[in-house]
Amino acid sequence: MSTAQSSAARALPTHEAFVPSAPRPAERLRLVQAPVQPRSRAPFVLLCIGLLAAALLGTLVMNTVMNNEAYAAREVQLQIAKEAELADVLGEQIDALSSPQALAARATELGMVQSPDPGVLRLSDLMIFGGASGAAQ
Repeated sequence: MSTAQSSAARALPTHEAFVPSAPRPAERLRLVQAPVQPRSRAPFVLLCIGLLAAALLGTLVMNTVMNNEAYAAREVQLQIAKEAELADVLGEQIDALSSPQALAARATELGMVQSPDPGVLRLSDLMIFGGASGAAQ
């Protein structure tokens, strides 16, 4: 071990000792600006969270309103269906009352008599041919 220690111990080169010299007039002290500190990410993160919360809240409100409008639309559709059914019933009544048999029966009830010889109107010269001269009393 002694040989290993002797080979490991070497002489270091000698240098001149450092002696500070007096500052020269051009090397005066000057002000140095402080390093720029990085901006905080907190405002950006808060902005992103706020936008996300606003979007979620807007979606919730929009879905709620659409759901309420769907219920109102369903009520209107049911009312329209009822009105259409009533219109069909009234249309059938009109058709039944305006049939030739129903009109004849109603005319007889009112005291009208049927003409045995109905008149004919010629449109070219507006002449009436045939027809009853008056109702028999």
